Amino acid sequence: MTALEVAGGRPLRGRLRVPGDKSISHRALILAALAEGTSRVTGLASGDDVARTAAALQALGAEVDLVVLDGAATATVAGGRGRLHESAVPLDVGNSGTGMRLLAGVCASLPWTTILVGDESLSGRPMDRVAVPLRRMGARVEGTGDALRPPLTVRGGDLRGIEYDLPVPSAQVKGAVLLAGLGAEGDTVVRESVLTRAHTEEMLAAVGGDVEVSDDRLTTRVRASTLEPFRLDVPGDPSQAAFWIVAACITPGSDVVVERVYVGQARAGFLDVLRRMGALVDVELADEGTADIRARYGSLHGTEVGGSEVAGLIDEIPVLAVAAAVADGPTTFADAAELRVKETDRAAALASELAAVGVPVEERPDGLAVPGGARLRGGPVRSHGDHRIAMAMAVAGMAGSEGAGAVRIEGWDAVATSYPGFEEDLRLLCR
Repeated sequence: MTALEVAGGRPLRGRLRVPGDKSISHRALILAALAEGTSRVTGLASGDDVARTAAALQALGAEVDLVVLDGAATATVAGGRGRLHESAVPLDVGNSGTGMRLLAGVCASLPWTTILVGDESLSGRPMDRVAVPLRRMGARVEGTGDALRPPLTVRGGDLRGIEYDLPVPSAQVKGAVLLAGLGAEGDTVVRESVLTRAHTEEMLAAVGGDVEVSDDRLTTRVRASTLEPFRLDVPGDPSQAAFWIVAACITPGSDVVVERVYVGQARAGFLDVLRRMGALVDVELADEGTADIRARYGSLHGTEVGGSEVAGLIDEIPVLAVAAAVADGPTTFADAAELRVKETDRAAALASELAAVGVPVEERPDGLAVPGGARLRGGPVRSHGDHRIAMAMAVAGMAGSEGAGAVRIEGWDAVATSYPGFEEDLRLLCR
């Protein structure tokens, strides 16, 4: 494992672009592999998670030429269902829960057996949420224990469409069912009680999928479809942008612009939370659902985060908890039990590691209570194998006062799954 030391006392200033949106990147590669022809995707997330999805699709028979240059990846994909075949080896998605769940949906529609495996962390995460609807569609899905932890074996083909109400908001499960529905007989309908990320349905519509979305955007219907090849430039990932935006808001003297960030459905909720806290954040809309976001240092106050907004905030809560630590007054994060089934138990990890830098967080069954008003100090912390915990603690290091000591993040290599260029961007903004 590697470690990174981050010390405060310097403002962050400048402009940057974060990696391409990871959720869009996974789906773009998958749809390109299913599309009948050659697609080209630029601006892909360059971390290990997306590279694993590319390798998995290649093992299934798609021709994927993936090139990484200057922190961004470009893929040329020759796809089509006629090209696909049973993989000779298990598909290893590493640490990527998104990759495993979406690929499970694809593999459920393919008339052979596919084994999906992951690293130690992913092997502890439940996959029953995606297995339940895929089994109802006719696939045989097997895993370890009642929660169906990986390895996941998917025996696919001969699917029938279903109507499925998501019991827990999840864009990954929604996406898996819709992708399976592309190869199913009849209509496949997914209903959700709160809005989640709409990448799958939006991208399907853009590439010729037979998809319908209700006026309230809570119901999506898909039918068997032949997808068209496409070109796509992936916009910046808002979940990655959140680290720099929060860092600028809580580090004295900072003024940062993050360019061309995706701000579509259920992706910009962290900005609403920061505005409630009094953050100096300006959003200048660009095109195709993107925006340049400017963040400047200023005083923050506590707020309450909960209810339906939480479904779109699970990835941003770690860094929002750092903002809450230095805000005036308490902040509570409720209705966020999903934190406990990510790359690690994020609620427990945040409580442990924020305490290590001087923040007495109260861990709750469905979230956290952060008292606010903390003076962040240096010290050793752990990533728990979770890229977002690692980067949130780096932000805590940036916001520490001069002389407070460096925050040393053990297990920094976890960041390679999503943002391998984080250190370089940190140097860019602090030079």
